[in-house]
Amino acid sequence: MIFMETAAWALQILALLFVLIIGVMVAAGLVLFVIDRSQTSDAIRRNYPVIGRFRHIFSELGEFFRQYFFAMDREELPFNRAQRDWVKRASEGESNTIAFGSTRNISAPGTPLFVNSPFPPLDDQFAKTEPMMIGPNVRVPYVAKSIFNLSGMSYGAISKPAVLALSRGCAEAGIWMNTGEGGVSPFHLQGGADLVYQIGTAKYGVRDKDGNLSDEKLREIAVHPQIAMFEIKLAQGAKPGKGGILPGEKVTAEIAAIRGLAVGQDGISPNRHREVNSWADLLDLVARVRDVSGKPVGIKAVVAAREPFEELFAEVLRRGPESAPDFITIDGGEGGTGAAPMPLMDLVGMSIREALPMVSNLRDSVGLHDRIRLVASGKLVNPGDIAWAMAAGADFVVSARGFMFALGCIQALKCNKNTCPTGITTHDPRFQKGLVVEDKFRKVARYAKGVVHEVEMIAHSVGVSEPRLMRRRHVRIVQPDGTSVPMHELFPRDLPSQKGPTIPI
Repeated sequence: MIFMETAAWALQILALLFVLIIGVMVAAGLVLFVIDRSQTSDAIRRNYPVIGRFRHIFSELGEFFRQYFFAMDREELPFNRAQRDWVKRASEGESNTIAFGSTRNISAPGTPLFVNSPFPPLDDQFAKTEPMMIGPNVRVPYVAKSIFNLSGMSYGAISKPAVLALSRGCAEAGIWMNTGEGGVSPFHLQGGADLVYQIGTAKYGVRDKDGNLSDEKLREIAVHPQIAMFEIKLAQGAKPGKGGILPGEKVTAEIAAIRGLAVGQDGISPNRHREVNSWADLLDLVARVRDVSGKPVGIKAVVAAREPFEELFAEVLRRGPESAPDFITIDGGEGGTGAAPMPLMDLVGMSIREALPMVSNLRDSVGLHDRIRLVASGKLVNPGDIAWAMAAGADFVVSARGFMFALGCIQALKCNKNTCPTGITTHDPRFQKGLVVEDKFRKVARYAKGVVHEVEMIAHSVGVSEPRLMRRRHVRIVQPDGTSVPMHELFPRDLPSQKGPTIPI
């Protein structure tokens, strides 16, 4: 009897709650109806009150549904699931072998196919990639141990735990870490990695109170033994012709001190170096930084045409090979980690697939093959990408987004909103706590080592003992009709001048 009374009482309570919920929903619906009908900024909500709101909800959720439910393994952009999963497995030390055949469409135009040798070297004839010297003529040359390294991401654009994990991971793997244009932070140095200090157009960390390059601050930076090289950034693939912007709300006291800004001041980089109006001016700047620092100095640029680099190499030859940048980082126009206007990200600059062979040809044709090292960047995250770049003419390859995936990036596309759910590109402590440095730095190191291991495996397959011996003849490029053409026929070498050796194709 008591049980039945209690049950009846509970049912009454539930009924009242149900009526209350329905009442609240109806009231809320009426309020939203009035708001939607009276507002003038959204035609859909004005014509279809309340119901029209679902269009915006579904649009917001669409990218997540496509990523997890609808997109096939090889469909999604900018990086598909197969690419991301390879990085994930490599970073976790898992096997990347697959069964029952490739899911890649190898008839897609532009696909590189490596030419396997009928008689590859035996296992005991296979060599590890040799270190390579950069800047042999400077006071403190740099001997780079790895062909694969970390591209520029600044502290400010990425979080403190992300910088720490990357720095420690790079040190563990024996690769260099590019600081990005935000200057060097204690977290870069704490991990122990070799660092490439990037000098952006705002010259953060090495600027005076007026924003000009300070020799004094440059010397202070250069004395750090971890600072291996300097990279003068002309442009990046995400936004050629436009400087970076760090909103004032992200400029904390710590970031302000590193960058030479006031707390809360917007960090706005000019779209180019104000004192550089020509290639001659650029070589003067390279010489100045090299003389003050005593370390190798290179440039980072996005290629859009052949003529500007013809002019650069002509100026180098006029002055003498010692005036050349010690390395050139070629960033593809495919876009990168930096948030950027869509027209610049989508439409400005050559793809690395076209730019790298062209610049390599120009460098080699004027006899500067052994003087200027080429560094390739631009959506090169998997072993096949890196192997292609080595065959095309690169001496090194750098990646930023590949290492972001190793840190746990899920391609949520929130990098510019300070709401990154994995803690990589946010300064919100709530999200940063998900990025555990002790775990992630090991994943960074395993990813770097995994890439190099499999690039060496591809080199072995095509019949050479190590990756830098791969040539364009070892790669075929799929054409629109489904056939493939050797890469050295698509990008033939320019005839070398008498100033340098003939470079094999």
